[in-house]
Amino acid sequence: AATGHDVLGIDVDAGKVEAYRRDIIPGYEPGLSDLVHEALTRGKLRFMHTDEVAESLGEVVLVTTGTPVTDAGTVDLSQVESALFWIKGKQPGESVITMKSTVPPGTGVRLVETVLRDTSLKYVSNPEFLREGQAVQDWFHPDRIVIGRADDQAMNVIEALYDGIEAPKMITDITSAEMIKYASNAFLATKISFINEIAALCDRLGATIDDVSRGIALDPRISSSFLGAGMGYGGSCFPKDVRALDQLASTNNHDFELLRSVITVNNRQRLLPLYALRERFGTLSGVRVSVLGVAFKPNTDDVREAPSLDLIRALVSEGAQVSAFDPKAMPAARSVVPTSVHLASDPLECADSAQAIVLVTEWPEIVNADWEEIAGRSRPPRFLFDGRNALDPRRMRAYGFDYQGVGRAKVRSAGDRLQVGIQ
Repeated sequence: AATGHDVLGIDVDAGKVEAYRRDIIPGYEPGLSDLVHEALTRGKLRFMHTDEVAESLGEVVLVTTGTPVTDAGTVDLSQVESALFWIKGKQPGESVITMKSTVPPGTGVRLVETVLRDTSLKYVSNPEFLREGQAVQDWFHPDRIVIGRADDQAMNVIEALYDGIEAPKMITDITSAEMIKYASNAFLATKISFINEIAALCDRLGATIDDVSRGIALDPRISSSFLGAGMGYGGSCFPKDVRALDQLASTNNHDFELLRSVITVNNRQRLLPLYALRERFGTLSGVRVSVLGVAFKPNTDDVREAPSLDLIRALVSEGAQVSAFDPKAMPAARSVVPTSVHLASDPLECADSAQAIVLVTEWPEIVNADWEEIAGRSRPPRFLFDGRNALDPRRMRAYGFDYQGVGRAKVRSAGDRLQVGIQ
């Protein structure tokens, strides 16, 4: 809409549609509210419930429904298929159906041969690579535009959708476009789990993961992105897409051992603070623990597959008294954390009388908080587990914290040299 297209947003959720009409964004994404407000004001953007739509669907129909993963690891395509049947029922002529939802490789070809058979509808796979918290920036400045198409006419329509957007364009077949999306997420998840494995080895040998990450990132073939050791990945994409690709491999007679190891490492990482707290306190019954950060990453209120949730539930189950804070995710957290968890209004309140503090999400509001006052409000032994290596270890120890990071050699005090411990 911001680049001049006339856009109609359609949803099955009447409450969500009404919120958008009133210029209310359900969820936090930096910059999105301004874009929606401007588009509504200019008349370039409208919203309708599915039952209200009686007009033409336009030249391009973007499908952006959810594709959750079942307990078995397979992708639930019911929302996608329901959307296609709905579109088909509107008899939209030669509209180009553009699949933005992440679907397993081979899905598009199957849908064209089944659901869209005997129609004049065109089908294009146009996977999105938007990062939560940076989605607006990524839309206007993408690193690539991937178009998987069956004919040139459909490709030309979709290319026009991106007029004015400068980025490398890759034209391929539908199945390859679908695989590019899955492979991209799987590779980034692999980088995260790889550096976390190196971090675990650094802790055992006395190396410092910060220096190791910087050193290997100087190799242009590797780069620095996704080389931050910590509590692993979460969110709505990486966990489900990695599991789905592993399941897809299994059902196609391929043993994807590397990907299963990525999943195993990530599951372990999110409970690292729990292991550290057990080692420090023994029993956690009655221990007051402050969890700073609930969203799976900064600049979003998304708590789906957030490492914080696994940690909080485990702490509560072991008898800890837990308080939590997040700048944006408190409303979402209320419905998913145990009722015994105290949801604080700021980092200082969250740290009141805490014997242990765990930094889970590296929000600026948390990293740049007054840590000296946080130390003053907490109480001995003031164990601080930095789950994102976002804090200065020496400064934290100078404030009186018993600091521990991920893959950072255990310096016992501000002036100590690295202590090498081999188990």
